[in-house]
This record gives sequence, structure tokens and C-alpha cells, in this order.
Amino acid sequence: MKIAVLVKQVPSPESPLPLVSNEDWLDESQVAYIMNESDNYALEEALQIREKNNDGEVVVVSLGPDRTQKVIREALSKGADRGIHIQSQDKYPTDPLLAGSLFAETLKEENFDIIFSGLQSDDLGYGQTGIILGELLGMSTATLAMSTEIINNKIKVKRELEAGYFQWVTMSLPASISVQSGCNTPRYPSLKGIMGAKKTSDLIPLCHQLNLAKVDVDFIVSENENSILVIAEAKTNDKTGVEMEALVAASVASLTVYDMLKAVDKEIMITDMVLDFKDGGRSGTFIKRKT
Repeated sequence: MKIAVLVKQVPSPESPLPLVSNEDWLDESQVAYIMNESDNYALEEALQIREKNNDGEVVVVSLGPDRTQKVIREALSKGADRGIHIQSQDKYPTDPLLAGSLFAETLKEENFDIIFSGLQSDDLGYGQTGIILGELLGMSTATLAMSTEIINNKIKVKRELEAGYFQWVTMSLPASISVQSGCNTPRYPSLKGIMGAKKTSDLIPLCHQLNLAKVDVDFIVSENENSILVIAEAKTNDKTGVEMEALVAASVASLTVYDMLKAVDKEIMITDMVLDFKDGGRSGTFIKRKT
């Protein structure tokens, strides 16, 4: 299954928004940009469908100037397979029909089964681009999606209506669907941590390259403590320890999270990088003492 996800770069809600001298647009050199909030949920929905079906490709698509490549890289670090950047030297089109037409012109030869988009952008808030794109490509369309399920080459969508009501619709593929914020839990970018582990010998002097059998990076989010716990695990079939690879994976993943969130809070701290458990190598088994 081939799935596209539209992602947009928008100003951070914490960023100052100064105007240029003629006051017709923002002074973008002073603005911090992030991925549009609801697009994170659209991306997660696509990744979950790929994982449930053990097959397919997730392609992120973004329209804008060169700085837009940052949100494409962020999506790739979360697990997307490929990115498409539709170059726009000018500011993002404020007309959703124009934006939808630009997406359609680029994507018409890709033959996507599903196109996901966030419900609306945090800056303009029109909520129309994904649906217009679907209409231009002759796809089934649905908005306000809270969950999706692939059944017999069709897609079942749970839609949020007013007053707490929901609607279930089953549509033929291909389909373009706009996703509601809060419909799932977006993942953090573990891919960069995994890639970092594989480059430990390049980053740390005197560390030799190992054939890694497994590298995993997980995140535990605590809203009560306002913190994210990063857990990295590395394994090898070689007769040596891989604690440095695990520590590098945790470090790179933590720095990636910092890079994503720095526009919101510059006082984020990365603390307590510790080895919990190690088995193998000359020093044998190590278990961190409880404190």
C-alpha cells in the first residue's frame, strides 16, 4: 500500500512574529518553524497502517521554500520511507485551491492508495487542501477522521461530528482523508538514534565498528513530570560489549527531540545519561545499582 502524508511547516506558537518593513508578510528570518500539529497525527496514522499490514511505503510531501526540508527530515526520522519537496520560492500559497492544485500536479503520477493530511494548519486554518487534492485526483474523501482501518481493499473511517457524535463510513480506495488532532499518539524520532548507534565508531575515538544485530530506541512520556525518558538497547553477535552504541543511540535521540522542541522551550535539559545493564565483553555483566 502506498500512502502519502501532506506535512506543512508553520510558525511555532511560541515564536515572535515580526513583520517586514512594508508589513505584508512575516520577517521569516526571525521566526522559528515547526511541523504543523495535526500533520503529526496524519503521519502517525500512515505509519500505523504500514506497520499493521507489514507492507507499503509512506511518503511525506511538503510545499514551500528550502526551509521546508526540515519537516521532511523530521518525518523521515520518525519512520517515513521517502520525502517529496515541492519547491516554492515564494511564501506558502494562501489559497487552498492553488495549494491543492500544486500538490495534485506533482502527485498525479504517483498513484497513491491513501493521502493523509492534518485537519487544518495552525497558521491559516482553512482545512481544505487535503480534500481539494482528493477531488482533483478523483479520490474518495473524508474529513475529521478519528481512526482508520483497512478492510478488503477499502478504508473504514471513524469521523467526529458535533455534540459528541461519531460517524463510521467505508470508502473505496484511493482516498484522501484529513485527520483530527488527538486521534493517536505520535511517535518520537527513534530513527536518528538508531542511525547514530551505527556510526559510533565515527563519533567516538578508539571505538571500533561492530556488526549490530539490533538497535531499539523507545520513549516514555510523563506529562506529570513534564519529561521524556529515552531508552536505547543495542545487541551484537560479536564477543564484545555494545554499551557505547546504546549510549550514542540515546544521546542522538535525545538531541533530536531537543531539536524538535527548542522552538517551544529553550530551557529543555538533557540529563542523567546512564548505563542500566550490560552483558558480554571483557568486563562481563553490569547492572546499575538502585539509588
